[in-house]
Amino acid sequence: MARPRTFDEDKAVDAAMRVFWRTGYEATSTQDLCDATGLGRSSIYNTFTSKHDLFDRAIRRYVADFSDAQLAMIQDTALPIRERVRRILWAAVDPDPANPIGCFVINTIVELGPTDAELAALLDCDHDRKLAALTAAIRTAQGAGEIDPDQDAAGLAIYVFTVLGGLNVAARRRAPRAQQEAVVEAALRPF
Repeated sequence: MARPRTFDEDKAVDAAMRVFWRTGYEATSTQDLCDATGLGRSSIYNTFTSKHDLFDRAIRRYVADFSDAQLAMIQDTALPIRERVRRILWAAVDPDPANPIGCFVINTIVELGPTDAELAALLDCDHDRKLAALTAAIRTAQGAGEIDPDQDAAGLAIYVFTVLGGLNVAARRRAPRAQQEAVVEAALRPF
C-alpha cells in the first residue's frame, strides 16, 4: 500500500518553478529542487517522475499564472491602450521582488527552445494568444481614435512583445533602471 502524500504538490511545483526560473533547466540540480521544495529525492521522483516532468509542470504553472495575468491586462478595456502597454512593459522594469529577475518563458525559449519542440510549441502558442489579444486591443483603440489608424496593429503588437523580451533580458543582466525606463518611454511613442 502506497503511503499518502504529506506535502502540497502545488507548493512544490511553485517552489521548483522559482528555482528553474532563476537558474534554468540545465543548471538546476536535483539537490537544488530538494532544497527548494523541502522534499527528498524519492518524493520528487515518485511524484514528478523526472526533472523534465517537474520542469514541464513548472513552466505550465508560470504560463497559467503570469501569462493569464498579462492577458487580463491586455483585455482590460477600462484602461486606455497606452496605459495597458505601459503596464505590460513596466512589469519587466519593476517586477515583483518576490519573483526571480527576468521572464521564465524568455529564459526557457533561449535555453531549451531550439532542442525541445514540444516545449517550444507550448510557448509559441502562449505567445500567439497574447499577440492576437494585443493586436485586437490595438485595432479597437484605433477605431476609438486612441492610436493612428494607419499604423499596422499586428506590427505594433509584435513590437511591444519584442521590446518586452528585450527588457526582460536587460533586467536579467541588471541593466540600469534609467536605461530600462528610457526604453519604455520610447516604446510608448506610437501609443
